[in-house]
Amino acid sequence: MVLNELGARINGALQALSREPVIDEKALDALLRELCGALLESDVNVRLVQQLRTNVKKRVNMEELASSSNKRKVIQGAVFEELCSLVDPKKEAWTPRKGKQNVVMFVGLQGSGKTTSCTKLASYYKRKGMKVGLVCADTFRAGALDQLKQNASRAHIPYYGSYSEADPVQIAMDGVAMFKKDKFDVIIVDTSGRHKQEAELFAEMEQIAAAVKPDNTIFVMDGTIGQAADSQARAFKESVNIGSIIITKMDGHAKGGGAISAVAATESPIVFIGTGEHMHDLERFSARPFVSKMLGMGDLSGLVETVQDMHLEKNEDMMKNLAKGVFTLKDMRDQLENILKMGPLNKIMGMMPGMSPEMMQGFDADESTRRLRSYMCIFDSMTEKELVSDGKLFDDEKRLRRVAMGSGVRTVEIQALLYQHRQFGQIVKKMGGPKGMLGKMNPNAMQQMAKNPGSVNPAMLKQMGGMGGMQKMIQQMGGMGGVQNMMKQMMGGGGGGGGGGAGGMGNMQEMMSQMMNSMGGLGGMGGFGGSGGRR
Repeated sequence: MVLNELGARINGALQALSREPVIDEKALDALLRELCGALLESDVNVRLVQQLRTNVKKRVNMEELASSSNKRKVIQGAVFEELCSLVDPKKEAWTPRKGKQNVVMFVGLQGSGKTTSCTKLASYYKRKGMKVGLVCADTFRAGALDQLKQNASRAHIPYYGSYSEADPVQIAMDGVAMFKKDKFDVIIVDTSGRHKQEAELFAEMEQIAAAVKPDNTIFVMDGTIGQAADSQARAFKESVNIGSIIITKMDGHAKGGGAISAVAATESPIVFIGTGEHMHDLERFSARPFVSKMLGMGDLSGLVETVQDMHLEKNEDMMKNLAKGVFTLKDMRDQLENILKMGPLNKIMGMMPGMSPEMMQGFDADESTRRLRSYMCIFDSMTEKELVSDGKLFDDEKRLRRVAMGSGVRTVEIQALLYQHRQFGQIVKKMGGPKGMLGKMNPNAMQQMAKNPGSVNPAMLKQMGGMGGMQKMIQQMGGMGGVQNMMKQMMGGGGGGGGGGAGGMGNMQEMMSQMMNSMGGLGGMGGFGGSGGRR
């Protein structure tokens, strides 16, 4: 994502401030000069940049700050808050309610990625457990129905369209009526686009809106237009009742920051940003998580939401095994399968705290995914007896050769996978069993933790032995180093890593660099050790 370059520039400026022996007005001006330059290069409006500079100066009054206060933290906090304010529309966006039939209409100019965004949004709500249908009311562009049909079929989402009917209003009415009859939760209507803002486009949108009465109208905007997004957002907002905005193509152009800040200035709520062509490349937009992730501080709320979408609580067998301190090959296969379901690996990496933009630049998500899929082929070549075992059955060379032939890999790769499984097994054994923390929890409590990883209620915390019990659990896993090693092994094994000590953000960055090294990605980054590669 090109915004990583902006994040890297801002991070570099903040790190330069940390290296200053004395924090004074001169150091603050140098930071703001670099920060404003980075924002202007991302096509952020000069008026907004000047306003940010003024606001930071107001927040950080060097004369009022006591000599004993931590000036670095105050300055960094002020920069973070003003960056959030820069992209915050200060308006709540509409969200669909489950159990109610919600009609959503998409509008926008031609070529903005409207049809693709329709399917991405439908896939997003489907992962949330909603029943979603797509209606193609675009009769202007040749191939529009074919494109929506192909995307919807790939995402396993029902769709409605017509090759014979020329009236988009009638198609929209028929499609919405059909899905409402079948009790669909979310019905998304894709409308025609144009090459420019013109009266005909607005008239058609108004007719369709009057016919289907949408609960929300989403305007899809091309992020590559930069500051021009301001006038476009205002024009559509004045002509139709725009409820929210999706900004697309944020993965391939330097003007993305300008588009977001321009739209935010119109106080139009941005609900999602498109970051690629795949179904998972649609990220919910919220100002603070967005800035946090851009600066390499992670997006824990987004990570928790992604984990919740996996519905780990449904895997009761694995929960019982963990409580007993047992980790089978089948459990490992299920975990790798869950990782693949979470979407592109670089997206997941970006949500993790300590994942700086510099570390993301050399990460090969496709190679990492290929390696995980190779592991899935190995598991698919095993018998049920082998899967529910602890892996010791593969001391038999004949079994190794059979699975290698079935999965199309070398026996050394299967041995590497079995080694990683043993490492996991040792950690689970420490956590589970009668003396482990997980062993002391009842199965219902474990399922509740899996269902909602973002919160632990007081009763559950007490059952785990309070905060001391949580710390003991981490110690049983081998300390923070053990947790990091577990993550590294899960994502692909191998790879080297520099030192770094336990705990702290530096250690988290080390963990992430090692993880990506193990998955075939980061050759040549100083201090981070080895690289992977294709076999």
